[in-house]
Formats: sequence, structure tokens, C-alpha cells
Amino acid sequence: MLGLLALLQVATSAAEQSLVLTGGTLIGLPGARARADDVPDAVIVIRGDQIVAAGSRQSTTAPVDARVVDIRGCFVIPGLHDVFAGMNSQAQASAHLYMGVTSIVGLDEPDGRRGSLFRAAWPGPRVRPLAEIDGVRWDEGYATPLSTGEILAQVDEAARSGARVLLLHYGLTPPQVREVARRARRAGLGTIGELGATRYTEAIEAGVDALVHTSRYSLELASEEMRWGIASDPFGPPRTRYYEYLARLDPDSPVVARWSKRLARSKVALIPTLSLYYLDLPGHANPWDEPIAHILDPQDLHLPADRVTGEPPPAPGVPEGLSQSVVRLEQRYARAGARYLAGSGTSAFGTLPGISLHNELAMLVDLGLTPRQALAAATLNVSRVFRWPRTGLVKAGYDADLVVLDADPTTDIRNLKRIRMVILRGEPVDRDALLAPAER
Repeated sequence: MLGLLALLQVATSAAEQSLVLTGGTLIGLPGARARADDVPDAVIVIRGDQIVAAGSRQSTTAPVDARVVDIRGCFVIPGLHDVFAGMNSQAQASAHLYMGVTSIVGLDEPDGRRGSLFRAAWPGPRVRPLAEIDGVRWDEGYATPLSTGEILAQVDEAARSGARVLLLHYGLTPPQVREVARRARRAGLGTIGELGATRYTEAIEAGVDALVHTSRYSLELASEEMRWGIASDPFGPPRTRYYEYLARLDPDSPVVARWSKRLARSKVALIPTLSLYYLDLPGHANPWDEPIAHILDPQDLHLPADRVTGEPPPAPGVPEGLSQSVVRLEQRYARAGARYLAGSGTSAFGTLPGISLHNELAMLVDLGLTPRQALAAATLNVSRVFRWPRTGLVKAGYDADLVVLDADPTTDIRNLKRIRMVILRGEPVDRDALLAPAER
């Protein structure tokens, strides 16, 4: 018995020992301003899964018994969030984590493009489940409208089941969106709109936190007939007609300018999921060339790119020129001053876990965001938009999810791939071990 107690004391002592990172530059993100927010020669103290101190060496004292890791010459950012992502296997979880994605808003699509959300991954990112709330009940292909009471009951059940974010879908009417947004906020749930029966301007006025997919929230630019077509059949022929309209739309037209200004004036955040179009754009890199990609199984992906060429297969119902048009539209929204969250849409249309979030951030920079603003879209903005008080900053009281980089990501967003260390829940991740194929 005494020997067992001694072992327990040793284990407890090790668990309580602090981890200290010293000498790196802490990248400052508040307001996504310039280098004045950075802290060179920083000390970051971690105990358990929480940051207990972070600041300059002069102002921050490390515990005498701590494990100290010297990271001089490195740069420290919060762990990256992918706020619209699937994860259907241990391999996908490992890929997210290898690329510095320490948290996802997870999509569960058992019969869809992304498959069932794999919640038992270890190691793997934190999973904040997303629950879909629609205004109809489907039965053998027929849609029956739900009452507001029935819809709010779905919200309550989603909260009890552990959802952290709600996806408000096509069938919800404007009054229902208002009620759901109000109930979700009281329950501590974030909300994302992907709508049809409700206009996106109405969703903004209702207090929806974020809108997803450029190709969907640009529905505000189309006719009422097109919008109602999408509401009734989001993935059928009406979608193709709408996409053909988007592919022809002049991004400098007055209707685009008005919508851009409306988005910029609002508090809503945009999740453009531009990486869904990455493989259709000229000059794209082959995502299979990333070191972690070799552990991924193409059978777990929707429309994966060719491993050798990196080229995508044809996508049904997607007209030529749509990808370029979507990017041009999002560029107008960004120029107007829209606020962003980073979501990759993994693993639809050839997107790969972890890898495609880096593509998403690079594409945000290509739109005109600074690298620091793009970083905020995957860190600080997530905390602010969804009201998650312990995430998105390297600061005392926040989750100890960090990425340590060998180069400054604020000078070149591609430096985000130069990862020295990933820390999840206060412990360094063995990235080399993640490269080994996971058992299925």
C-alpha cells in the first residue's frame, strides 16, 4: 500500500509540474494590429491544461521546479481553430494536429460528404461539435415544416448533447432564425447561418454570429426566385442555376458593392471556405505533397485530388468559372472591411484536414488581409465571435494550446507551416509519431 501511495505521489507531482517556454517571441493579436503587440524574449508558464502566466522575461517569473524549454528564435501563437471541418478517422485527427490545428468545430455527416464525426481520436484536436437546425422534417423525400416550438426543442436537445455551435439551415424562416439565435445565445451556443428561406440581411439583424460559404451568403445578390429555389432544394438544379449566375456576375457591380458595405457594417463574421475552390484555381500546389498527407486515405475524402498531379475530378453541378468568381466576390467583401473566421470545409471537394486550413489562411491574405488578420481569423476572432472566453490568446487563464514556429508568420503566412512544436492541453505533441499511419 505504501509503495502504491508513493507512485501516486510521484505521478501527481509530475502532473502538477509546470512547463515553461522561454526566449521566443509571443505574437500579439489583440485588434490584429502591428508588431507593437508582440512580446520578444517572452516567458510562458503552463500548469496542467492552462496558461498561468505569459509576458516578458522581466515581468514573468518561472517556477523553480518547472520543465523549461528554450525556444529562442521562435515565434509563439495560439493553437489554430478550424471552425468548419470534418474529422472521420484517427488519421484525419492526426493530420489536423500535425498542422497546428488544436481545435475544430466538427461536422457530423454520416450520410454526407465528410462522414461521421470521429470523437474518440487520441491524439487529436479539441472537438466542438456542430448541430444542424433546420425548419423542416424530411420523410421519404418530402419536407414537413416544423413549428417554432419544435425547432427550439431541437436547440435545447443540441445543447444537452454537447453541441457548441448550431448551423442554421435552409428551411428556417426569419422569425424562427431570430428565436433560435436568441435561445442559442442564452444556452452559450454559437450560431452559423447557411440559409435560404431567410435572407442573410435578416440573419444579421437576428444576431446570427457567422455566415458560411461565400457561394451561399452571396445568395443575397441573387433574385428572390433563385433564393426560394435554393431554400426548397439546396443541392439540386436550383443550385446549378444560381452558381451559373454567380459565375457571370460582375464583382464590381453596384449590388456587390452594397452587400459588401452591409457585411462590413455588421458584427457578423464570414467563414468563406475558399479552400473548397483551391484545387480549381490556377497555380495551386498539390496538397498530397505535404508530409502528413501520406497517412490519409482518399476513400475517407469527398472528390479527392489525384495524388500525382494534384488535379481535382469534375464536380457535378459546378459551372466553369465559379471558383474564380467566388474568390473575386470575397475579395470585394474583404476590401470593404468584413470580419473573418477560418474554416476549411474539410474534407469536401478534395480538402485535406489541417493542410487545407493553411490554404484557407493563405487565400485570406491573397484577398487583402494582413497575415496578422488572417491569424486572428483562426485564433482570437473565434473566441470573440462565439464568446469562448478561454481560447484564442496566449494569456493567463487561457487554454494551453500553442504552436511554436521557426519563422515569423506575420511577415509571411506560409511560415505557419514551419512548426517547431505543437502543445495541446498543456503537453507537447509528438509530431513525428503522427506521421506513422494510424490503424483503421
